[in-house]
Amino acid sequence: MDKNILLSIITDQRDNFFSIKKLIKRDINYLTYTTTGQIVVITGARRCGKSSLLWLLYRKMELEQENCIYFNGDDERLQDFSPIDFSQILELHQSMFNTTDENKRVYFFDEIQNLYGWEKFLTRLYEKGNKIFVTGSSANLLSSEIASSLTGRYMELSLNPFSFSEYLRFIDKEPKNSFYTTKEKGSLIAHWENYFQMGGFPLVHKEKNTNILQEYYQAILYRDIVARYKINQIEELKRIGLFLFSNTAKLFSYKTLQNISGLGSLSTVKRFLEYWENAFMFFYVKKYDFSLKKQLLNSRKVYAIDTGLVRQIGFHFSEDRGRLLENQIFNCLKRGNSDIYYHREKRECDFLIVDRGKVISAIQVTVSLYDPSTRKRELQGLEEAMLSYGLTVGYIITENEEETLQGSTGTINIIPAWKWLLRKDGEDF
Repeated sequence: MDKNILLSIITDQRDNFFSIKKLIKRDINYLTYTTTGQIVVITGARRCGKSSLLWLLYRKMELEQENCIYFNGDDERLQDFSPIDFSQILELHQSMFNTTDENKRVYFFDEIQNLYGWEKFLTRLYEKGNKIFVTGSSANLLSSEIASSLTGRYMELSLNPFSFSEYLRFIDKEPKNSFYTTKEKGSLIAHWENYFQMGGFPLVHKEKNTNILQEYYQAILYRDIVARYKINQIEELKRIGLFLFSNTAKLFSYKTLQNISGLGSLSTVKRFLEYWENAFMFFYVKKYDFSLKKQLLNSRKVYAIDTGLVRQIGFHFSEDRGRLLENQIFNCLKRGNSDIYYHREKRECDFLIVDRGKVISAIQVTVSLYDPSTRKRELQGLEEAMLSYGLTVGYIITENEEETLQGSTGTINIIPAWKWLLRKDGEDF
């Protein structure tokens, strides 16, 4: 593409990147990613904070600006970009700063999947020993597209919208310790309710405007799915998305989705579900079974990336706080490195946490245990799961209730959601 246009793009993008003044710390181990020799690939939903994380990594490394090469592939002026222009980026940077020591350079590429030929370019930089960070809004960035070129050369960093603790840090209300006064508890519950209503996308809280989520949905739908996969059956795709947003924390079947979407084949339904998942909008949880074949055959439960999006996009006759709470807890659990399943035999348990093939935790989620029939159902489902997998501790997460029970299978901890979401890594109750 024209060198002057490319220079203008580079200059504008660098000015925007380096003009950032202050961002809140995200809950990741920065040292792991700043010291590795591998390419760090940051994936996550559009607008969840990936570009901001690049800036935080840049500041953590205490780099001089002239040694930092930043480029964003999500720019409408790059329609004529071709693989040869990657070399132009490096040449223009060299002419702008006259830097001769390549070993000091660190590369930051935003939304790199939009730039054709990026895989070979990154491989070339990596083989020279350069430090590289890239972001992308598609899970395919870590699957088929990256596997052939970067196998053994990259480390994944999966980013999500704000956690509850990050949200509190953002509004400068992060608790100083884990012992709360009555006043502090009341304040944290109020902040949790706001987080529960609005979700965790940073700009939504900065602007205090949940209507922004409609724009995010449209951008993800049309740019990350329709344009990316060249889809013609847009209405059918939208019907599937609307159904999933309206039925979070529920079981679904391919046949149901085929009927509501009007698609002609189950294979297309499965493909569309994969596209939604690749855009980080939905996640599908399997029933746990010792047989891998049965795991694949059983119905799955669906969860959305953000409770704010569920409220904005989904169709609801009335607010179902129980399903929204379950979705919120799922989003918290998936930040860990373990696998998540649900349990169903005679009774049900919402979540099983599995680490290296072993069930290590069972969790129920319900708004309240005040109703005797609800209490009985939730306790029986949890105890069945605990007995099935040899667990001596189980958890029930509610909105506000807190209690410790000694059941027939072991200890059951009933914990308020706001408190559960603030627990530290490895912390137990």
